[in-house]
Amino acid sequence: MSDVFQFLNVPRNPGEKVAVEKRKFVFKEIYSPLDKVTSGEQAGRCLSCGNPYCSWECPVHNHIPHWLKLVDEGKLFEAAELSHKTNSLPEICGRVCPQDRLCEGACTLNQVDAGAVSIGSVEKYITDEAFKAGWRPDMSGVIQTGKKVAVIGAGPAGLGCADILVRNGVTPVVFDRYEEIGGLLTFGIPEFKLEKDVIATRRKIMEEMGVEFRLNTEIGKDVSIEELLANYDAVFMGMGAYKYMKGGIAGEDLPGVLEALPFLVNNVRNSMGTLGDEAFVSMQGKRVVVLGGGDTAMDCNRTSIRQGAASVVCAYRRDEENMPGSKREVANAKEEGVEFAWNSQPVKIEKNADGSLALTLVSTQLGAPDEKGRRRPELVPGSERIINCDHVIVAFGFSVEPESWFGAQGVKTDDWGRTIAAEKQTFKHQTSNPKIFAGGDQVRGADLVVRAVYEGRNAAEGILAYLGEW
Repeated sequence: MSDVFQFLNVPRNPGEKVAVEKRKFVFKEIYSPLDKVTSGEQAGRCLSCGNPYCSWECPVHNHIPHWLKLVDEGKLFEAAELSHKTNSLPEICGRVCPQDRLCEGACTLNQVDAGAVSIGSVEKYITDEAFKAGWRPDMSGVIQTGKKVAVIGAGPAGLGCADILVRNGVTPVVFDRYEEIGGLLTFGIPEFKLEKDVIATRRKIMEEMGVEFRLNTEIGKDVSIEELLANYDAVFMGMGAYKYMKGGIAGEDLPGVLEALPFLVNNVRNSMGTLGDEAFVSMQGKRVVVLGGGDTAMDCNRTSIRQGAASVVCAYRRDEENMPGSKREVANAKEEGVEFAWNSQPVKIEKNADGSLALTLVSTQLGAPDEKGRRRPELVPGSERIINCDHVIVAFGFSVEPESWFGAQGVKTDDWGRTIAAEKQTFKHQTSNPKIFAGGDQVRGADLVVRAVYEGRNAAEGILAYLGEW
């Protein structure tokens, strides 16, 4: 059991990090899991401060102090049950959430330089160990309604939606164009952040709960939206944001310039042994430049390192303080050998005589804030410089691309292509077609996994209300 001064006696411990000399050659998670004793010690550091900033900053509003207390008391199954009350994918969010910007960043201990409670590591421990010990979501009290909902997309929003539906007696049938569930969790996030057996376990758990998955199935190609609307009581869309955002750089279409997502998907499929006839894109011995400052850019940086790149430079147009990615991921990339070119704006890519690429960068300085409050980068005249490389990987982010059938089904989008499905209305996350609901990146644009889970769960509540079951 903890005492009030445990945070002084026990240092923060998010799990031992694998030495860089070992981890940068393998696609394995780099943080060792906490054991029972260490998890209890870390949970016991929580001050139960009465102002749960950690819960407020968590997009799903996890009951963090409460399940930390249960872990401290050795009540693993109770902690797992409580964790799942607010989050459909806690073992995944514990691995991929940017806790430094969310719960841990808001932890009271972090404010007094004592080191935040290792919330993400404990969250991961709870579900991982509970599953191993035989805990399963309690479905004994569920009364089947006989109603079915088609869920398009097996990513975090779709899984969150399916979780709430099945717990309320509505059968979710989840369609996805990929061969495995998870969406970008499986195919976009590298194994050094999220090993794929974690997704496989979650699939098994959800199937045991009564969720049906129909994979390798694309709506509009293999199954029509008309069939779904005719055969199901409602439809949820959680297709995510996959459209590659170009930078408008001259030479962006040259051979050797790669899009981030296909590069990451190719690597994961190679690791999974599911590439088939697709050629493996390897950075072995190559000079690589990654453009962008978000987590996708960090994934490309660190994947290139593990593939054996001769060098990896990450160019970002703002300074380190103003980058959008996780500080933890940047630190890991630095340790693994990535060189950062801050305040560097790419302006053109040219082909050298030997077939390599010449990337021209211009230095920037930060000017007035933009509409999001981030200072705008302004070019510094006369500061051009050239980096010669073999590949440029463009990681400027992703946007939503409306489906071809939206117009015929009356599904409205905004000027950015995002589906209009507000949370605050009679039926949460209902689109302009009353039978179709949407959430996650489909509605928000590319965002955090945990926010997609939250919106998928909320949309399920809207669907249940629409069906008269809530």
